[in-house]
Amino acid sequence: MSIRHGLLALLEPGPRYGFQLRSEFESRTGSTWPLNVGQVYTTLSRLERDGLVAPAGVDEGGHPLYAITEAGRTELRAWFDTPVDRANPPRNELAIKLAMAVGSPEVDVRAVIQAQRVHTMKAMQDYTRLKARSMGAAIRGEHPLDVDSLTWELVLDQMIYQAEAEARWLDHCETRLARLPGTRARPARAAEETLTAQDDAPAARDAGGEPGSGQDDEPRSRLARPRGRR
Repeated sequence: MSIRHGLLALLEPGPRYGFQLRSEFESRTGSTWPLNVGQVYTTLSRLERDGLVAPAGVDEGGHPLYAITEAGRTELRAWFDTPVDRANPPRNELAIKLAMAVGSPEVDVRAVIQAQRVHTMKAMQDYTRLKARSMGAAIRGEHPLDVDSLTWELVLDQMIYQAEAEARWLDHCETRLARLPGTRARPARAAEETLTAQDDAPAARDAGGEPGSGQDDEPRSRLARPRGRR
């Protein structure tokens, strides 16, 4: 994640101060990637060093403002125009864990896969429930469809699709492991429960419904609908 470019994008409409930038960043992303003010000001200092932002005085409350420079606008346009490079993907802890588990004779790899599958399906259900609640609130007129709501839902969609892909990959891993000698089959009950959850979550997402144990269940995800800019 590029905090650097995210702050440049937030500065493009006009000068901002650190706490303002943090609030707007978290509002856009639904606090998916929370920032602290120190992290924001450290990044601003580096952007200023690189000539991408410049001090812009203070506001009425005495907060020091920063403004994007022409060099910063050029950098931002290049970021938007350039696809995210996948030549050096970030380390994936789950992939590393399974790679290590397969080579460890004392580890029940299928148990590792099953535990992760349950966690992944629960996360997917939580994300789907959050999206359904947000859409329902918009339909009821409880909050307007604004930029922050839309961007948050797009981030949420990405997390749902990512969880679905992870669940499919775990199924693929289990199929491949079945070819190894000495592997044990997953218990039928656990397999049935997982497949049921996997069928429910995408269907509920497409239908705008809520999977899981019901409307009154609180998602365990820390994600929350953005409350607007401060």
